[in-house]
Amino acid sequence: MNILTAVLLLTAVSVFGQKNSSAGINLSLWKNVSTQKHTPGNKTYFNLGLLTHMNELRGVSFNVLGSKVNRNMAGLQLSGFVNQAMFNASGVQLSSLANITARDFSGVGATGILNLVAGDSKGITIAGFSNIAGGSQVGLSLAGLLNMSGDKGAGVSFAGIGNISPVDFCGVMMGGFINVTGQTMRGVQLAGLSNINAMDMYGVQISPFNVTVKGKGLQLGLVNYYAENFNGFQLGLVNANPNTRVQWMIFGGSSTKINTAARFKNDLFYTIIGVGSHYLDFGDKFSGSLFYRAGLSIPLYKNLSISGDLGYQHIENFKNKDQGFPKRLYALESRINLEYSFNSKLALFATGGYSHSRHYNQSHTYKNRAIIEAGIILF
Repeated sequence: MNILTAVLLLTAVSVFGQKNSSAGINLSLWKNVSTQKHTPGNKTYFNLGLLTHMNELRGVSFNVLGSKVNRNMAGLQLSGFVNQAMFNASGVQLSSLANITARDFSGVGATGILNLVAGDSKGITIAGFSNIAGGSQVGLSLAGLLNMSGDKGAGVSFAGIGNISPVDFCGVMMGGFINVTGQTMRGVQLAGLSNINAMDMYGVQISPFNVTVKGKGLQLGLVNYYAENFNGFQLGLVNANPNTRVQWMIFGGSSTKINTAARFKNDLFYTIIGVGSHYLDFGDKFSGSLFYRAGLSIPLYKNLSISGDLGYQHIENFKNKDQGFPKRLYALESRINLEYSFNSKLALFATGGYSHSRHYNQSHTYKNRAIIEAGIILF
């Protein structure tokens, strides 16, 4: 193959300056050293060379360094480093550094660094770093770092860092860190850190932090937030919206003796995240816990309400393990609470419940006991 290439390139040099090839065959050493000049009207059906400029490609092109098509490219463009099409490109572009199309692209583009399309991109684009389209991006886009379009997006976009669609997106977005849609998202967003929709979301958001203005579907994450209205389900440690009240709870009890927590309360549902000290008795060395609870609150009469919740508690006994206590435990808990609000800033509550604590590394129960708590709620 190397001998054949050398022969063809020597042939190109020997015929340089001859009349344009009527057969559309372009054998080239350099952009101005070829059997076919890149003058208007010329069409190339077969090209082999080092670095080639041609007017229009309607076939296949193989270059060691790169190729530039001054008008449309239709077919296969294969280069060691860079492919360029100054008008539209349709077919296959393969290179190690970049594929660049000045207008629209349709087909398959694969490169080690960058696929750059100034207009619309339709088909399959695969890049080691980024796929960028100035217009819409439709089809399958796989990038090591970033997929970004200047208009609408549709299909499947997968990127190591993130996907950005400034207008609408329909399909599946999968980002290692973040997915962003400027207007409406219809489909599924999965991200390692955050999904953000600047307007509407119809579908599913799954990430630690999910944000949308309004929409319908499912938000699944650690923190879920919507700014206006949302018809669907929020499943997370914290589910929030502009009407969510963030309240400070201070209470004592039999599970952990001194506790403080933040309660995120919506119209009916609430979640609680907090810390407690002295799971063991005050006479023992320090022990503490982290807890999470989720529940439902219902008004009974005027300022009196009743609520019930289920919770998980992680318990650390620290140096008490030297006295024969387990180093750490977990507990599953249920509570019923009565709450009386004096005003919007202050409330009192009393709690009764049940705790079932177990060892992490053993299959038997450590302790079952009743829960009695009371405290105040601020804000």
